[in-house]
Amino acid sequence: MSRHVPTLPPWLAHTLRAQRGPVPWSAVLRGALAAGPLLLVAVLVGRTSLGVVSAIAAMLAGINDRPGSRRVSVQRLGVPALAGAGGLLLGTYAGQHADAVMLTVLFTLVGLVAGSLSAVGTVASGAGTQLLVASAIGAGMPLPEPGWQRALAFLAGAGWLLALRLLLPTPGAMAGGDYRFDGERDAVAAVYDAVAELLDAAGSQAATARRAGLTAALDHAQDALAGPRLRRYASSAAERRLHAQYAAALPLAEAATALAWAGEAVTGRASEGPRRLAAAVRGSTHTGPLPAPHRSAPALRALDDALLHAAEAFDHAKGSDLHTRRRTAGALLRTVFGAGGREYGLRVALCFGASAAVAQALHHARWYGQHEHWYWLPATAVFLVKPDLGPLASRVLCRAAGTVLGALVFAGFAVVLPRPEGLIALVAVSGALIPVATRHFAAQTAVVTVLVLALVMVGGEPQASAGRIGETLLACAIVLIVGHLPMPGQRGGGVRARLAAAGDAAQAYLEHVLRESDARVVRRPEDRAVRWTLRREAYRTLAEARTAISLNAAELPALARQAEGADEVAAVLERLVDTTTACAVHLDDTGRLTPEDAGRLAALLAELAGHRERVGLRRPEIPLAG
Repeated sequence: MSRHVPTLPPWLAHTLRAQRGPVPWSAVLRGALAAGPLLLVAVLVGRTSLGVVSAIAAMLAGINDRPGSRRVSVQRLGVPALAGAGGLLLGTYAGQHADAVMLTVLFTLVGLVAGSLSAVGTVASGAGTQLLVASAIGAGMPLPEPGWQRALAFLAGAGWLLALRLLLPTPGAMAGGDYRFDGERDAVAAVYDAVAELLDAAGSQAATARRAGLTAALDHAQDALAGPRLRRYASSAAERRLHAQYAAALPLAEAATALAWAGEAVTGRASEGPRRLAAAVRGSTHTGPLPAPHRSAPALRALDDALLHAAEAFDHAKGSDLHTRRRTAGALLRTVFGAGGREYGLRVALCFGASAAVAQALHHARWYGQHEHWYWLPATAVFLVKPDLGPLASRVLCRAAGTVLGALVFAGFAVVLPRPEGLIALVAVSGALIPVATRHFAAQTAVVTVLVLALVMVGGEPQASAGRIGETLLACAIVLIVGHLPMPGQRGGGVRARLAAAGDAAQAYLEHVLRESDARVVRRPEDRAVRWTLRREAYRTLAEARTAISLNAAELPALARQAEGADEVAAVLERLVDTTTACAVHLDDTGRLTPEDAGRLAALLAELAGHRERVGLRRPEIPLAG
């Protein structure tokens, strides 16, 4: 007799889930050298208040200091820091010249803009977060310095952490001979490893997960090569080599995807070549002889040709510039002003404005007593309302639990630590723990709570653990209420916007392959590069849609139901893009699409049209003529 094993509801299971992986020791070192030392220097020179601002900026930059290349860290840390400095300047002058009503209106408008822009991507979301948090701090934190000095101190704090990221070597950085490109090398090498793993899984049930892993590796490498100074005309041999190695991986990925789509196992000899290429990337060495797979099928012949092309590219460092995402200004505007951006912006605006109004009311209420840290309430609401940080219920539970734990831990330290040297040491330790704590929102909240409360005491204010807990619980209530309010238009706009973008990218990719199959069209060598770029965008937008769907599924049932049917649409889109890839490989081999290929595509398009209509995503069908 089988026993029924109870399962946790998705929203609770997500709350208990944490990311895994090795400890990022280099990020831990940067965290220890950031906020604490900045604060110490400020105290020694008698500018403690500016040191507090710099330490806050370093803390926020530390939250964004994720694994990746040095080049991408310039954008990931620098753009949010600039937004935060602007927000601090805006909040300072608004707090000095606006009354409570005008301040609430201003915060609501800023929240609308920042929330809508956050829908663009990770960097934009980080910039929106820092803009809002710094606006609240500037308006409410009692500092003697004018706004421009606060903004410069904020930039100095974030800039210090960015300088540490660019200058300090990471473990194993010298293996390839140039420590500047360690993150880029690892990212490109991981693509070749993912190709090998997909070839090993061809014909098995693990193929789908391995194909998703290849997409993630390509996304990561694309981001790593997209930072400053890695442009079309690279300035050094090392940069040109990285470009060539990434470009050479794209036809390999295409052939491996086609083999996995066919559902037939391949010999281990096929995956040995990509693994040798991965080792050559990591060690910055020559590839040596590569084992050739059997050329018994179109996809295997494509794999063999791709290996030969890769060997030549590795030796001569010649390759196309294919690392940049082809996103037009019109596409970005559609994201900001589309359904996803509007819903995101409205919820952020309502939460930020409502929390500011409640905080101002409590601040001026005689019966409530002193409420000096009223800016904590809107600043806390910002982190809670951001949907890219996780499902709503998970965010609220983790924030509440983390704040209580952090406040209690700090209350114990505050009794025994000497001031200010002990508190400064606590800030340094908390900064070092942030890169590890970011694996779980509750742990991150606990560490940040300790750091913030220590900064408050170093600034000369009394111990405020109880106030911090109260502000957080009030912010949780506001965000829960706003999060369940009906919004204008169709619900689940964020998920539908991601699905629509994935559908558009799949359509562009398929249309290009169909044009290549037209006998009346002259095929040019550069057409394949365009196809690989379109294929990358199709798989990348699909991965983004899958992430949004997964987060929505972990919401409370009332919110999870808003995007019912989205998972089926994503599944059909994935099969359509996989089939298009297999057709493209077959087209390169034979010069035409077979009736079977056209039939498969037509069936998938018909199935996709039915699913789209049920979830309200209507799009014109793609003609299969030619």
